[in-house]
Amino acid sequence: MDHYMKNFLTGQSITLQHMTSSDLEAFVKIEGEKKSLLFANDEIPFPKTFEDHSSFFQSISAKKEDFFFGIFEKSTNELIGTCAVFSINWQNSTCFVGISIGEQWQGKGLGTDAMKTLIDFIFNYIAINKIKLQVFSFNTAAIRSYEKCGFSKEGILRNEIFRFGKFYDLVLYGLLRGEWTH
Repeated sequence: MDHYMKNFLTGQSITLQHMTSSDLEAFVKIEGEKKSLLFANDEIPFPKTFEDHSSFFQSISAKKEDFFFGIFEKSTNELIGTCAVFSINWQNSTCFVGISIGEQWQGKGLGTDAMKTLIDFIFNYIAINKIKLQVFSFNTAAIRSYEKCGFSKEGILRNEIFRFGKFYDLVLYGLLRGEWTH
C-alpha cells in the first residue's frame, strides 16, 4: 500500500497536478504550438485566441465527470503539457485518454512517463476496465509511446483526418486492466 501512496500521480520525471490560474499563460503557449494544433485534435488548425484558451481552462475546472491534469516536470515544477481522462462510460467501464506535450519537451520520454502515470491512476483509483485513445496515423512518435505503455491497436478509421493536403487514417488503441503491468 505504501507504494501506491508514494507514487500517487508521480512518474519518474513528472507529476500530474491540478492546474491553477498561474498556469494559464504556459497552457496557452503549449496549446498554441504548431504541433499541438496539427497533431492533437481533428479541428481545422486555426489558432485559438487567449480568450478561447482561457474559457476552456475555466470550463475544465467545472467539469466533474472528466479528469484534466497539468503535466509538470518534477525538478522544476514547470508545466510541460496536459493529459485527461474523459468520456467515461460507467456502465461499460471504459474511458478515453488524451495527452499533449509542449514541443521542447517531446522526444525525451516525458509523454510516455505521463501516460504511464495516468494509466496507473485510472486502474488503481477508478473502476475502469478499458482505456481507449485515438491517434492520427502520421503521429508515429505518439504511436510508439502508446505501444510502450501497453496499448494495442484495435482498429483503423480510414481517411478520417485531413492534414498536409491529404487524408490520413485515425488509429484506435485500447488497453485492458488485465494487460496493464506497472
